[in-house]
Amino acid sequence: MAVYSIKDLEKLSGIKAHTIRIWEQRYNILAPQRTKTNIRYYQDEDLRTLLNVALLNKNGIKISKIAKMKEEELAEKIADISEINFEDGTQLDALTISMIEMDENKFDRIINTNINQIGFERTMMEVIYPFLDKLSLLWLTGSITPVQENFISYLIRQKIISAINVTPLSSGDETEKIILYLPEGERQELSLLFMHYLLKSRGRHVLYLGQDISLSDLVDANRIQKPAFIFTMITETFAKEPVQNYVDRLAETFPDTKILLSGYQVVAQQVEAPGHVIILKSLDQMLQFIDQC
Repeated sequence: MAVYSIKDLEKLSGIKAHTIRIWEQRYNILAPQRTKTNIRYYQDEDLRTLLNVALLNKNGIKISKIAKMKEEELAEKIADISEINFEDGTQLDALTISMIEMDENKFDRIINTNINQIGFERTMMEVIYPFLDKLSLLWLTGSITPVQENFISYLIRQKIISAINVTPLSSGDETEKIILYLPEGERQELSLLFMHYLLKSRGRHVLYLGQDISLSDLVDANRIQKPAFIFTMITETFAKEPVQNYVDRLAETFPDTKILLSGYQVVAQQVEAPGHVIILKSLDQMLQFIDQC
């Protein structure tokens, strides 16, 4: 069972600590426990309650009315708002609730509603990616547990894979091939999977190798398929050693193939790109390159 301070609740809900205390005192929204030294702390149930109350309150329902709602009515209102309100803050709050509660049905309802309304690509760009940014912050500040992060990451991964699977394969042997992979030790696969979808949805011939691929494995794939491009992302590996060394080996190993690089470490370490290596610093740059190549 996780334990939260009032500052943790503030970060997760967007409700000021002062307001949370008022809600406790006037409306009995939360019932914090106290340590032996009389310091407030909150548990999972408190966090779930506050997230739901905060979402309703941000959408115009008075706190006095929310306090009188039964649990079933509260859940019904949350579901209704999540499906009809497409404001960024509401969507992020609703997804955060689904992650904290580890509620797959709630997550599925939110994402499917967005996909039906604005399509998969815009859902990823306008809903999922901002949520992942928030998730990273919550993880760094210790406000969520590893199991909650793994739970929501798996659900997002499944959505991307489903979108890839229903997208038709490129037709014609003349289409240039693009190999997608992650180097050894790199585990952040969601962005690479989304790149797979973006390329495939635009009729590109994608060869997806997945994560933890060695240079020797990449050599074998390159020999068999002879791609025009090799794309990889370096986000968490090489944090303690220069990425430049790996990039230089990559460029030397594949001198006749255009190499596309992205990821936090590539940008943060200011990698110098040889002539046939292209660095894409943002998702917008990736989309622009895809649409032009």
